Amino acid sequence: MIQQRKDLSQTRRLVFKIGSSLLADPQYGINMTMIERIVRQVTALHQQNIEVCLVSSGSVALGRVALAKHDSTWLTRVLRVHEKQAAAAVGQPALMHAYHQVFSDCGFNVAQMLLTRDDLRHRRRYLNASNTAGTLFSAGVIPIVNENDTVVVEEIKFGDNDALAALVARVIEADLVVLATDVDGLYNGNPNNTPDALRISEVHTIDASIHNMATGAGSSFGTGGMKSKIHAADIATRAGIALAIVAGQSDHALLDLLKGNDLGTLFCCNDDRHTRRQHWIAELLQAKGGLYIDAGAATAIEKHGASLLPIGLHRVSGSFDKGECITVYNPENKPIAKGLSNYNSREMAMVCGLKSEHIESCLGYMDYTSVIHRDNLVLLRDMIAAV
Repeated sequence: MIQQRKDLSQTRRLVFKIGSSLLADPQYGINMTMIERIVRQVTALHQQNIEVCLVSSGSVALGRVALAKHDSTWLTRVLRVHEKQAAAAVGQPALMHAYHQVFSDCGFNVAQMLLTRDDLRHRRRYLNASNTAGTLFSAGVIPIVNENDTVVVEEIKFGDNDALAALVARVIEADLVVLATDVDGLYNGNPNNTPDALRISEVHTIDASIHNMATGAGSSFGTGGMKSKIHAADIATRAGIALAIVAGQSDHALLDLLKGNDLGTLFCCNDDRHTRRQHWIAELLQAKGGLYIDAGAATAIEKHGASLLPIGLHRVSGSFDKGECITVYNPENKPIAKGLSNYNSREMAMVCGLKSEHIESCLGYMDYTSVIHRDNLVLLRDMIAAV
């Protein structure tokens, strides 16, 4: 686990995310100089037995440039969903061709992995993505991941490729996420208009003061900005994965970072590492309903790591099936946990307030004595709002 810069030398597998602002040129399309810079660094890391998965933005931006040859407004207007999907369909082959061309010259094969959040919400598909990536690494292939923009809709979007990179890092069990962008790290002020703004070298706790340093998207092509990068760092570090923000224009930024050099901003890990299953529940599953519990039950699950028993329930909301994700609320109606339900919503309403030994007489059967088992229950107190 990377808890300080000197630990970066322990990195054996990393996710390297490259932003649209680095890859897309509004006049010429793809920035081949940047592609070559990336490939040189990845090649050098492979010679050190460090595996790299690329998360590459740029398909929509490159598609816009290509489509602008016929209609210049593609570069300047706000695109509707179907127009973004069309641009991605045009740009993605060009992006992969560029990577294939340069990596092939260095003796590497590349593989395209297109994902949506929905792919990772299903446990089997989540594991399939993990197994596919592992097979590619074993074969010496460079996985290149992007969101499947040609089919994605709002409710299954990752939001931006910073969050995608952090989630992919958990799927492939990486040690580190590196976000290459057009700034050289997180500053305590806007360096464009605050001359004495200072770069933050290391962040050990992501609190309100860190979030307050964030700004919005920084370029015409980007969808993120510093806010999305801090959000990604929050996701990664809670899973025991460090995250760094570096200036992608440098020829050696990735290599220098892993040497422990003081560049960019490193978000370090702490000891509060979630298991793979907890991460899947907390970060990826969409809650289908809610359970409202009494003070005794809230104390039991928050303070003592207990399962949630039916005797602590007093109200059920929403419609959900057995095994679906639900949110748990305390007596102040504050969400305190997410978990996988052992019963459907109709059955849950029937057993509200009952002792566990009375479940069978009420329902006619009893699969579980708890309504959510502690192994499938994740506390939200140290998390950002469920995504």
